[in-house]
Amino acid sequence: MIAVEILAWLFLGLGSFFVVVGGVGVIRMPDLYTRMHAASVTETLGTMLILAGLMLLSGWSLATFKIFAILMFLLFTAPVSSYALANTAMLGGTKPRLAPVPSKEQQS
Repeated sequence: MIAVEILAWLFLGLGSFFVVVGGVGVIRMPDLYTRMHAASVTETLGTMLILAGLMLLSGWSLATFKIFAILMFLLFTAPVSSYALANTAMLGGTKPRLAPVPSKEQQS
């Protein structure tokens, strides 16, 4: 039983790490499309790991089935929503940034 708990906490820790890194990526990225990429990777990988850890901690119960249903719902809807947002932004005229972001030394 202790191995399952260690694995669950490992999943929770890794998932939390990916969510934090994705949040930093959303803040640091230069344009809408790269921010959306950071957010969508965070949403799929980080959430999947966190929910897998919660499933391991809850054991075989109704809660596990509910968490699995939430996981399946997110895995089917997250890519569709990211595509819809990117497509709407492109049709609305938002252009991707093609030039690299200048460093602080180059700005001076």
